[in-house]
Amino acid sequence: MANEYIHNSIEILRSLISLKSFSGEENLRSDYLCDFFAKKEIPVRRSHNNIVVHQPHCDGGKPTLMLNSHLDTVKPASTYTFDPFNPPLSDTRIFGLGSNDAGASVVCMIQAFLHFYNKELPFNLMLALSCEEENSGLNGMKKLAGEINPDMAIIGEPTAMRAAIAERGLLVIDALAEGESGHAARDEGVNAIYIALNDIEAVRKTVFEKISPMMGKVKLTVTQINAGTQHNVVPDKCAFVIDIRPTDVYTNPEILSLLQGKVQSRLTARSLTNKSSATPLEHPLMKVVEHLGIETYTSPTTSDWMRIACPAIKMGPGESARSHQADEFVLIDELQKGIDGYIQFIKGYADFITDY
Repeated sequence: MANEYIHNSIEILRSLISLKSFSGEENLRSDYLCDFFAKKEIPVRRSHNNIVVHQPHCDGGKPTLMLNSHLDTVKPASTYTFDPFNPPLSDTRIFGLGSNDAGASVVCMIQAFLHFYNKELPFNLMLALSCEEENSGLNGMKKLAGEINPDMAIIGEPTAMRAAIAERGLLVIDALAEGESGHAARDEGVNAIYIALNDIEAVRKTVFEKISPMMGKVKLTVTQINAGTQHNVVPDKCAFVIDIRPTDVYTNPEILSLLQGKVQSRLTARSLTNKSSATPLEHPLMKVVEHLGIETYTSPTTSDWMRIACPAIKMGPGESARSHQADEFVLIDELQKGIDGYIQFIKGYADFITDY
């Protein structure tokens, strides 16, 4: 059976890689997977390009564990050395765009779900494959979360099958410093670049006094700056971007307000909803992680976890460092570990609930 699972996961992953699935354009992958489940006579509910599959004996009186990963990809880096949609074959690796992030999690979760499809568990098992994760689109988990209401979740992302028990949020701020234009030769105007430089220094020196026991300090980096029209004109505007990775002890509006009080530039958040996430240490998910001896950590990257309200862990095959890189790949051995790891965790969770 194990050989069948890995063979099937390889076949599905290679098929998915061949289908372009940029954020907002996942229809071909959704079509493929709907057809895949239809051939197995497994009903699928499709919401936009999101796919939801339940066990046939779903019981409203039981809690629901959701297996979730995403179908979309970023666009390929320009430095690929092969066609990202028609990659070379290998006996040890699966190459191609989205193979690691998060195609490997998708196919491993499918195999784990099929393993338990007709088995009675002390909870319902639901597979939810979402779209628009990479661009935080409105039609992905933002739309789906209100329709499915799981009680707990495993979010499939490349973590080397370690369990992320918390993840930082994301707050991107567009800052605009405004001055007055003038002729550079006559020392006229108010230089917006200088205003921005003072503000950037103030931002860089900002100390967030509250430190999360689980996530540590809030991380903040100025990542972009743009100003000026030509060499002899004092610029009246200078824009810069601040990338912030919040923790669970600050809300995004709190951080925005704190920074605005320190600068002259006008700060505008692109979104205030990309919150940090953490699962309580006493939750059964955490007890199973501990019982199985799974290594834990706090993830610096975001996922669809931030768009659901229930406790979760983030765990999947592959390595986060390969995500969004040219010549992306996942090891076939990692797929095997992913399938085995998900099955073992679901069994462990079932045993814990039964004993509890």
